[in-house]
Amino acid sequence: MTRLFSSEKFDTSCRIEVQQNADHFHAHVDLDGDLEIHPGDRVHVHGAPIVVAFGENVILHRNATIHRAGILRQAWTKFAGQFELTELYEVSFTPGRL
Repeated sequence: MTRLFSSEKFDTSCRIEVQQNADHFHAHVDLDGDLEIHPGDRVHVHGAPIVVAFGENVILHRNATIHRAGILRQAWTKFAGQFELTELYEVSFTPGRL
């Protein structure tokens, strides 16, 4: 049953690839089990901050917690996405708020 306000949460494992060189600077997270992420869902990857030196490519396996969005958060996320928000979002690999 879909919840209006609160969200379901569960743990899964994931594969993380982080690369930093002159041509690429990226981080990808692939969830095990081909789990789909829907609008408004949040993924919290557990573990220490990842440090990648210039010229390195690191692949790690960690646990992640998936927080499924309730129906209101899903609707709001879809609505806000229609306006092509172009705000700068902070992305970091350090411990922080959920």
